[in-house]
Amino acid sequence: MIERIVIMTFLPERVQEFMDIFDSSSASIRQFSGCNGLRLLQNKEKLFQLTTYSLWESDLALENYRNSALFASTWAKTKVLFMEKPLAFSSVITREVIG
Repeated sequence: MIERIVIMTFLPERVQEFMDIFDSSSASIRQFSGCNGLRLLQNKEKLFQLTTYSLWESDLALENYRNSALFASTWAKTKVLFMEKPLAFSSVITREVIG
């Protein structure tokens, strides 16, 4: 399982525009083959900083999404809204303590 985290800092006046993009594309992203979960998080102190957290079956599944028309379309609309360059990384769970 791959956990993909993308931290994005938006121009404050463009946050709602991104939220609208996310709302209109999230169901399609979630239904993309290999996607096992998708969340949008908002920083409590910096409301213009949002993070997507997605779960992917494999590196291949994530790469297939990143090479898709869905990603290209969504990213083209999103990247013009940034105040800073986004930070993106993929991780795997090595330890987990729950409860």
